[in-house]
Amino acid sequence: MTGEFSSSWLGLREPADADARAADLVDRLDLAAPVVVRDLGCGTGSLGRWLAPRLPGPQHWILADRDPALLEHAAATMVRTAADGSPVTVETRLGDVTALTAGDLAGTSLVTCSALLDLLTEGEVDAIAAALAGARTPALFTLSVAGEVTLDPPDDLDAAVAAAFDEHQRRTVAGRRLLGPDAPAAAAAALTRRGATVITRSSPWRLGPDRSALAAPWLRGWAGAAAEQRPDLPIDGYLARRLAAVEEGRTTITVGHQDLFAEFV
Repeated sequence: MTGEFSSSWLGLREPADADARAADLVDRLDLAAPVVVRDLGCGTGSLGRWLAPRLPGPQHWILADRDPALLEHAAATMVRTAADGSPVTVETRLGDVTALTAGDLAGTSLVTCSALLDLLTEGEVDAIAAALAGARTPALFTLSVAGEVTLDPPDDLDAAVAAAFDEHQRRTVAGRRLLGPDAPAAAAAALTRRGATVITRSSPWRLGPDRSALAAPWLRGWAGAAAEQRPDLPIDGYLARRLAAVEEGRTTITVGHQDLFAEFV
């Protein structure tokens, strides 16, 4: 989607992300202090701001991303206090998060990511699973696109636009075929093959009239990607109808995501 990596877009979606994540998966974490968390593709650091206050004990977060500006923002805005008042410290790592190895995870208590897996290839997800298995490090992966979008009230073009968007998510970029909505199943399969116990939860966005500020740019990006994939679709009229309904508070949008927790027992 257009703007999905900009700090403004990531900031706009942060409250919806926080509401959507499956908080019950956090209750399954049994981490010995001090906790070391490696956050892959951290963006502005929204996952850390959500998760760190839910974890007890001293924490050290390793924020990893390929965008130095996002890393700087994430480190500057990270919460500094854990659930029990213990300190939270931060360091940043600039680079390709798909190059993660088991050796990199020495001393790591947990690997996390948010809205990342659908941007990767099957091979890249498999490599991350192999690194986790090699180090026997648990993982909490949140908000992977699930290919489930519902708009209420419906429009005759909804299904075609949704299908075109999913095709766009699976496109090949610079020789890399992205997983898109196939990512949750691919990650679960790769981890299960390596002996992990995997638990998944639905974590949808629910964008009603109170979230029109997020729904409108999301709609533009969603429809724009569909138009890029299927230029034959009458997207302009569709988008105009949908945006008008959002602005008038007449539409609720549900965007499906999936969260995943994996541990090696």
